Amino acid sequence: MVEDSSGSGSEPDDTMRQRGEESRTKLWILLDANRWVVAGITVGVFFAGVIVASVLAPAPIGEAGDPIETLFQGFVTATITGVTLVVSINSLVLSQELGTLGDQRDRMEGAMSFRRDVESELGLDVAPATPSAFLRRLVDAVETRAERLRDAAADSTLDDDAAEAVRSYAEDLRRHASRVGDDLSNRQFGTFAVLSSALDFNYSWKVQEARRLRDERVGDDGPASDALDDLVSVLTLFGPAREHFKTLYFQWELVDLSRAMLYTALPALVVATSMLLFHASLDSLAGSTLGVTHFVWVVAAAAGVALVPFAVLLSFVLRIGTVAKRTLSIGPFILRTTGGSQGGQSPTARDRAGADDREAE
Repeated sequence: MVEDSSGSGSEPDDTMRQRGEESRTKLWILLDANRWVVAGITVGVFFAGVIVASVLAPAPIGEAGDPIETLFQGFVTATITGVTLVVSINSLVLSQELGTLGDQRDRMEGAMSFRRDVESELGLDVAPATPSAFLRRLVDAVETRAERLRDAAADSTLDDDAAEAVRSYAEDLRRHASRVGDDLSNRQFGTFAVLSSALDFNYSWKVQEARRLRDERVGDDGPASDALDDLVSVLTLFGPAREHFKTLYFQWELVDLSRAMLYTALPALVVATSMLLFHASLDSLAGSTLGVTHFVWVVAAAAGVALVPFAVLLSFVLRIGTVAKRTLSIGPFILRTTGGSQGGQSPTARDRAGADDREAE
């Protein structure tokens, strides 16, 4: 976020990563990393923590007994409860897909109506069917109309300051749309790549800034005013399209989560149950490796396997929760501190400050 030189406000950066206050590593874990990798990291940290705790313990762990039974009884209960809960939530969410013929027809008509609106606005015979191509067509239209706005500002009767503000906004938006359009190329729905690229398009602020320019700088100037209105029309179509594909992605992720929980629950239950039934045999383990007794290695490894369903659940929920938090609002409502009710600084000032930030990185 870049502060306005006048102190009146600030404007969020374009990309999601620049807008976030988290470190790149944290954002990678929350969003970009493969969910199985995040689950593996979680289990690895847990396993290493148990080993380190055994080394730092003031006294060695005694023979297998009640602590082992209590630990793995908890794992068995948590695994069964967790799987049941996730499957129930998944069933509840997916139940929204069920309905009467009338409900399904209304959904179909709503989807077709929106596609016709997009086709009419963009002058298309048939809009693309895949999410990435559909979103890219909208972003490409934004880029084209931003170029028209830039040219209209040059040919308008606006004063120099107003024309420069409009040109700066248009050029900034054109570059941003071009970058997002390239990112959307050949993206496959079902992976996070499509939604990640869509989240990088900061359309809500662009709508707010376009409307502010229209009200404060452009007024009723013909070419520039019409170009801004055309641009806002496309930007406002991008919002519901992104939200629709985000909803579909969440449903896709919940299905994957349910499968992953079922796949990992059985091995976890087998290991936890085996430790409950045969933990007495651990007393016969002798010797140590790297200064840690074999008894601790076995218990830590078994506990790590029993933890896998929870780690998988954690990894999926981290991404779903992060995306949901960053997309709570649709349209020009900015749910973060920007310091100014009218949109903060001018695009020219933000461009200069943004360039300085990128050079500093």
